[in-house]
Amino acid sequence: MSDNCRKYKLLVINPGSTSTKVSLFEDETALFERSLFHDAPELLKYPHVNDQMPFRYRVILDMLHEEGVDPREIDVFVGRGGSACTQPGGVTRIDQKLFDDTVAAVGGSEHPAKLGVMLAWQFACEYGKEAYTLNPTNVDEYGDYARLTGIRGVYRVSHSHVLNQKAVAEAHAEKLGRRYEDCRFIVAHIDGGITVSAHDRGRMVDGNMGADGEGAFTPTRIGTVPVLALLDWLESHTLAEARLLCSRAGGFVSLFGTSDSDAIHAQVDAGDRKASLVWNTMIYQVSKMIGEMSAVLCGKVDAILLTGGLMRFDDVADGIRERCGWIAPIAVYPGEMEQEALARGALKAVRGEVEALTYTGKPVWEGFGDIGL
Repeated sequence: MSDNCRKYKLLVINPGSTSTKVSLFEDETALFERSLFHDAPELLKYPHVNDQMPFRYRVILDMLHEEGVDPREIDVFVGRGGSACTQPGGVTRIDQKLFDDTVAAVGGSEHPAKLGVMLAWQFACEYGKEAYTLNPTNVDEYGDYARLTGIRGVYRVSHSHVLNQKAVAEAHAEKLGRRYEDCRFIVAHIDGGITVSAHDRGRMVDGNMGADGEGAFTPTRIGTVPVLALLDWLESHTLAEARLLCSRAGGFVSLFGTSDSDAIHAQVDAGDRKASLVWNTMIYQVSKMIGEMSAVLCGKVDAILLTGGLMRFDDVADGIRERCGWIAPIAVYPGEMEQEALARGALKAVRGEVEALTYTGKPVWEGFGDIGL
C-alpha cells in the first residue's frame, strides 16, 4: 500500500491543569476520547510539574489497556506543548532538543501542557515512532507594544492556550466564509486556566500570561495581584509558594481548597454567597480582559469567541455578553477543538502535506537590548 493510501493511527495527549485528555484517531476519525480529571490537591502531591510524568504516563497506559489498544499499533504520538523557547506557529517535530528544553522550561513557564511534549516523546522513544506538537503555549506572535514593562530587562512573553484559540478562530472564520488571516477576533479560553488574546489577521498579537500571575483568577491560578500586596504576603511565605499559586494552587484552590468547578457552581446554584461572589468576580475579570483586547484591536473586532471547559455553564457566557456584547458579536464554542487540531496538524506532516518545523532552541524574539531596554 502506498503512503498516500495508508491509514495512520495517532494518539493525541493533552495535559491540562486539572486533566489529561487522550484521543485515538485513525486519520481524521476519532476512535475514542477520554478526559481524565485530576483534582488539584492530588497533583499538588508532586512538588514540580515534571514530577507528574510517571503518574500521567501510567494513567495513559491504563486507559489504553481499558480501551483494548496496544501502544505498539500506534503510528504517531502527538502532544500539546509549552515551556521551551518561544516558537513560531505551526506543526513541529518533537526531538531530543525540544524534549530537553521542555523539561528544563527554558521558556520560563511551567504550564502542565509541557507534559504533552514530554509524554509523546517518551512514547515515541519507547515504541520507535514519530512525535509531533502543534501551536504550543509558547508560540510568540506578539507586537513590540505587548512586550515592554516598566522594569528594564523584564518583558511580557506569550504564554497562552494558543492551540485551542487558533483552532476556534480558524473554525469561526470558516463559518463566516472568510479566512482566519483576514479576521480580527478576541478569543477567550476559559477553563482551569484562563487566557484572553487578540488575533489580528492570523497572528495572536497580545494576551495575558495565564500561568504567570496575569489576568483573571481561575480554578487553579491567582491571576493579577497588586505587586505591593503580593510583596506583603511574601513576608510570611516563600517564593516557591508564590510560584505554585500562579499556576496550580491559586484561585479556587486557594479560596475553596478544590479546583472542582462543578462543585463550586453547584454552590452558586444553591445561593451560597461566597461561591457566588467568587464565581461572578471571575466572570467580571474575564470581561475586563476582553475589554483590554478590544483596545489592542482599536475596536475593530469581527467577533468575540468564548471557548474552554467552563463554557458548559451558561451563566459564564451570559455574564460576558452583558458586559461585552457591545464590542462585537459573541459566539460560544464549549470545550475545545484541541484534539482535532493536534491530530490534523500531525497528519498533514506525516502525509507530507506540510513540512514540519524543526525546533531551533532560539527564541523568536530576543529583547530590546539594541535600544537599551
